Amino acid sequence: MPTARLFHIDAFTGAPFAGNPAMVCLLPEGPPADARWMAALAADVNLSETVYLRPTADDPDHDFEIRWFTPKREVDLCGHATLASAHALYTAGVSSPSNPIRLRSNSGTLTVTAEPGGHLIWMDFPSTPALAVRSEQRRARALGALGLGSANFIGETSSGDLLIEADSPATVADLEPDFRALGEIPATRGFAVTARTRGGKGAPDFVSRFFAPACGIDEDPVTGSAHCALAPFWAERIGEDDLLAQQVSARGGTVRCRVVDGRTHLGGEAVTIYEATVPLPTGRQPVDV
Repeated sequence: MPTARLFHIDAFTGAPFAGNPAMVCLLPEGPPADARWMAALAADVNLSETVYLRPTADDPDHDFEIRWFTPKREVDLCGHATLASAHALYTAGVSSPSNPIRLRSNSGTLTVTAEPGGHLIWMDFPSTPALAVRSEQRRARALGALGLGSANFIGETSSGDLLIEADSPATVADLEPDFRALGEIPATRGFAVTARTRGGKGAPDFVSRFFAPACGIDEDPVTGSAHCALAPFWAERIGEDDLLAQQVSARGGTVRCRVVDGRTHLGGEAVTIYEATVPLPTGRQPVDV
């Protein structure tokens, strides 16, 4: 029976059992796997993200096709699972840290590189700037569900997230959202709540938390894709294009951010927890999810 390799990896952390866990599934060359099977495996794994990599020998412009699934649905971009994918490819000897990895995705071509040694990995993503939300009803529902009385700014990104600037890092850390109410706000993937810190040498420039109950994730430990909006937002306000971010979830994680020519470069480390294999479906049989 054909199998695929699995890698359980913690991303945006240099230590195990922190950062954001992802399951990386390295598929063999050949036709794409059945999307229903991929969704079923992601639901069974039940991590915030399961990512699938398929070699693209027939495509000279890309090395792999990449697809991301939450326990509930496929998404167009996921930062921590992309970081985990590169880490898996490097540590398994499939790709060399000295060469870029070119990924074909629903968000266009993504390029991943590693600094010497391969520990710090950089991802080149499209920026998704937030535009101010004009609907007072939507603003009020978001603030109420988050337990916030007010916000300095509420904006919506092209990925369907709401970015909310709170008044302080303490406010962000102390949030106790109503996840059911958040999940019922229409056309919203998730909620990135953020605040500026005092910064300083080695300290983060801003903090955030990310909630996505509509995707089956009440709180995501570290959300790379959200930083495609957070980094441009804070770069403009702080006046710096090179920023250090901290996601202050229970597990916590560090994201290095660079805003370059309308793109957001995200950097981080990752740690492998375990490796395994999974049987591939034969005959493309249906999978109920």
